[in-house]
Amino acid sequence: MSANGIGNPADVSISGLIAQSARMKVISANIANSSTPGYRRRDVVLSAGADDLSVEVQRIAQDLMTALKRVHDPGHPAADKDTGDVLMPNVELPVEMMHLMSASRAYQANAAALKRYQDMVDVTLELLR
Repeated sequence: MSANGIGNPADVSISGLIAQSARMKVISANIANSSTPGYRRRDVVLSAGADDLSVEVQRIAQDLMTALKRVHDPGHPAADKDTGDVLMPNVELPVEMMHLMSASRAYQANAAALKRYQDMVDVTLELLR
């Protein structure tokens, strides 16, 4: 935090860019593994930064609350020998696409805020010349 009690807007926006980029990577992995047997959906856990203005990636966690889907497919190599069921991922593509759009929009908002801050600094430097 700076001397005036307000954090650097660039640092705040950059932390948001990093967090949303991490979210998009994890969501992309979820989508890519949406048909991989036994895969568990992952999500990014965010927390407030040390200055309470920025955001940090705390960890990447598996979704253990939602059960894996059981699909009866005895011919599948990963099928249970007794029941013929395959444990398929707990990934819902429409939900992942919604999360991806949200992360993308948040990334765009942080990039726009960073650009406005850079423009403001440039104008201030021009005025001081």
